[in-house]
Amino acid sequence: MRVLGIESSCDETAAAVVEATGPGAWQLRSSVVASQVAIHREWGGVVPELAARQHLRDIVGVVGQALDQAQATWAGIDAIAVTQGPGLVGSLLVGVSFAKAVGAARNIPVVPVHHLAGHIESLVLHNGELPYPAIVLVVSGGHTSLYHLPSAGVYQLVGRTRDDAAGEAYDKVAKLVGLGYPGGPIVDRRARQGNPHAIAFPIPKLTHDAREPGPATHLPAGFESVLKRRTDFSFSGLKTAVRRHVELATDGGARPLTDADVDDICASFQRVVVQTLLDRTFRAAEWFDARAIGIAGGVAANAGLRAEAERRGAAVGLPVFVPSVALATDNAAMIAAAGLRRWESGTRGAVLDFNADPSLSL
Repeated sequence: MRVLGIESSCDETAAAVVEATGPGAWQLRSSVVASQVAIHREWGGVVPELAARQHLRDIVGVVGQALDQAQATWAGIDAIAVTQGPGLVGSLLVGVSFAKAVGAARNIPVVPVHHLAGHIESLVLHNGELPYPAIVLVVSGGHTSLYHLPSAGVYQLVGRTRDDAAGEAYDKVAKLVGLGYPGGPIVDRRARQGNPHAIAFPIPKLTHDAREPGPATHLPAGFESVLKRRTDFSFSGLKTAVRRHVELATDGGARPLTDADVDDICASFQRVVVQTLLDRTFRAAEWFDARAIGIAGGVAANAGLRAEAERRGAAVGLPVFVPSVALATDNAAMIAAAGLRRWESGTRGAVLDFNADPSLSL
């Protein structure tokens, strides 16, 4: 079975063809991504109207390239998977409208997909089926969420950010130290040159019940809220601490930061982010007696996060799964994979019975 994936939730127009050779056994046949980073860089972030217009310009060509690379025709496509949400509504509408139009014209079933389900299933696309139960951290510019997967295709939210997403914090810190947009890859590169212990930025801590729950699969009444508080994230305080440090280091902007200053700020900031993300992820893995940990989303491409996750996993005997760097950032291969997962679970899709949903929950 071959599925065409379409992704247009933010500022990448993407299409891919993925072929299933069995349940959870998926082969990537093609993947094309048209990035808009150059367009939005001068604005310091994504401009929704510009993003939607560029999707309109790119989508036909991107889909055509994906079919060509896979040596496929429309007659060989068994289903279309498209990102339904969450995301920017104008951007989502481009992909959803295209998928529904082609599906109606060619009588191809269309499967709506949650963007974060795509990130989760990118782990399976790259590594093969995960051992279950698993804990998966989805961390990107717009999302920081923690999911318990008791079995394939079942996603239970156990933690989320209360304010900024981790990737959003990276972008804001990059702007504070004059590194530009997008901040994540730039901060990661500069962090490798700095001293991660140069600056004692605070570790975000959330108030919680002092009682320790047992395994999360056997939580007594009332402990669900305890688990949630102890696996939620917050990065607004860390962002404020970085801003205050920069103000002091520059005498309120009277002098510029040196390259060494920037490297140390990036390294110290990244150390705290990585520790925060992994503390909660490994805590949840212990409570749920997980057999594996996964890290997905754009920030999963971060070298510091990947290295520390693997180190911690090895220390406690837990395998840690990450996608390839190409599958970590937004792409359509992960959407095709999530569509295949829904298809395998019995969701066969229809052509016109759904709409783009910028606030779609998983």
